[in-house]
Amino acid sequence: MGNSLPYIPAKRYFTIGEVAELCGVKPHVLRYWEQEFTQLRPMKRRGNRRYYQHHEVLMIRRIRDLLYDQGFTISGARNKLQELVQGERDKRRNGEVLLDGMESIGDDDLSFDRLEDVVVLDSDDAASVHLQSVRRELFEIRDLLSEVL
Repeated sequence: MGNSLPYIPAKRYFTIGEVAELCGVKPHVLRYWEQEFTQLRPMKRRGNRRYYQHHEVLMIRRIRDLLYDQGFTISGARNKLQELVQGERDKRRNGEVLLDGMESIGDDDLSFDRLEDVVVLDSDDAASVHLQSVRRELFEIRDLLSEVL
């Protein structure tokens, strides 16, 4: 993924304009991708205003990388994301994953920056949703602490 994308601030929700700037795409592209990628479901409030969460911003960056940097078609990117989702489901079933991304990181090189880049693609079960929520809060705390220090 290109290094030109800005840092994602520690916020709970992002507007479509903010996400467009963070991901380097136009808002109409984001609305189109919502139709093409079923994993992308921002919360909608009154007036159909979209609010994206941190993991959705990461997913959009992954989609952007697949389409723009790796040259996938929409269909190919959709299939690649589906493969990733299925792989995560299989790992969970086999008990290989405690937290998304942890299986590929050893104790010696544990880095929150690397964990932040992990995209959560499947949030069907309640435990996974809870862990994702805790993970997001930890990142927010880390970012707040880094501002103070």
